[in-house]
Amino acid sequence: MTSAPAPNVLFITLDQFRGDALSCAGHPLVRTPHLDALAAEGVRFARHYTQSTPCAPGRAGLYTGMYQMNHRVVANGTPLDSRFDNVALLARRAGRRPVLFGYTDQAVDPRVTTGPDDPRLQSYEGVLPGFECIVDLAVPHRPWIDFLAERGVDVSAGYDAMLLSENERSEELSMASFTTDRVIDWIDSHGDEPWFVHASYLRPHPPYSAPGRFASMYSPDDCGDPIAPADDRHPFHDVLMNIDIVKVPTDPIAMRNIRAQYFGMISAVDHEVGRLCAALRTRGQWDDTVIVITSDHGEQLGDHGLLQKVGWFEESHHIPLIWRDPRHHGGRVIESFTESVDVMPTLAQTWNLDVPLQCDGLPLTPFIEGTAPPWWRTAASWEFDWRFALIAWGEYPWPWDRRLENQHLTVRRSVDTAYVQFGDGSWLCFDIAADPTWRTPITDPARILTMTQDMLVWRSTHSDRTHTGLLVDAGGVGRWPDGIPWRSEMPRSSA
Repeated sequence: MTSAPAPNVLFITLDQFRGDALSCAGHPLVRTPHLDALAAEGVRFARHYTQSTPCAPGRAGLYTGMYQMNHRVVANGTPLDSRFDNVALLARRAGRRPVLFGYTDQAVDPRVTTGPDDPRLQSYEGVLPGFECIVDLAVPHRPWIDFLAERGVDVSAGYDAMLLSENERSEELSMASFTTDRVIDWIDSHGDEPWFVHASYLRPHPPYSAPGRFASMYSPDDCGDPIAPADDRHPFHDVLMNIDIVKVPTDPIAMRNIRAQYFGMISAVDHEVGRLCAALRTRGQWDDTVIVITSDHGEQLGDHGLLQKVGWFEESHHIPLIWRDPRHHGGRVIESFTESVDVMPTLAQTWNLDVPLQCDGLPLTPFIEGTAPPWWRTAASWEFDWRFALIAWGEYPWPWDRRLENQHLTVRRSVDTAYVQFGDGSWLCFDIAADPTWRTPITDPARILTMTQDMLVWRSTHSDRTHTGLLVDAGGVGRWPDGIPWRSEMPRSSA
């Protein structure tokens, strides 16, 4: 592990960014020169996956280093347990000032509120505990809307309309550009105190509208058609394909237009990354700043008859991760399976802190330093839960009707096989070596059994471990849990 801590970390999330939508990842059309340049100086993790979707569950795993089966944020609006550690609190312990530009989508734990009238219970788009929110861009994106109004833009139609019409205005008026300007202004005025800046960009999240010149950067005719749904589908797939917000338009031209705008939004946020990098260079902070680029989840983009981020599909869960640490030589591409839960442990080691005991993820430090640990995972796992719809509809009474607990799935994805286990006992298994589109089922019982056993081992290995590594004997033997004020004085194994 590196001995000298990096003074600053710029942590950038690009919302709903597919892992294959990078030119350095081999995309034949999209242009991302600034992300490519950053990857050339750092490490690009080619098989990186979010651990859950949609936004709040994906970010909960990213911010806490925990799998959904442990942090239990299963929907946009599920409270994040206030007992959990997170990247902002970690930064504070490392002597960094954690500041936020954007949003974190983490609903408050109701046990720390004053009751149903507490304003924090009116929206799930709360701020992760520990962050100092400099610019709050959660819905209704008030600072950006005010910025537009001050520049003569008619904002009376509301924030959704302002996002949808970004293609009608210069990119300098986009929310992404606004976010970048605020980050640069803050860095300019901040001084020498070490910082942890989280720049949380909304784009390329829908509505599908790229700003300014990026709206016309890609011709719909060049964007191709998405992967068609399989003929023999799981019933849940059919359910998804009939939900208005995620089903694809029936007109193929409309679908190609969506793809063109999505690619334009990616090039637009790539431009903003370039602006941030240029600002750090100009201000002499380039060699003192670790830069992390990732996303909370991916985007179906019409594949399998779906939009947005749902189900078990690769497109919703494969995301980018670029880690540029100026203390180490870059230019490497890592093909090992990595997950969003690995980010918090890696930040801990970046700052020479113990990895919190709660973390299910693994530090990526060996890859960043140029080695490949032989004990690394051989598959990626993710979860998707849709009980939120049933809670909102009041479908099942509580507490004795436990069908609510069956509304979820878990995926185990290796190099050649993908296994999907549904909470009702049904399952799918795909031969992704023969067909990377996840439409060719496996019927070999032995191969299916291997994946089901692998998933069981994964779940049993990552059950809550708060006290499992400690024996109450002779003053306490083993690995001490976090949060004990005198633990640093006790003999213990390294956390």
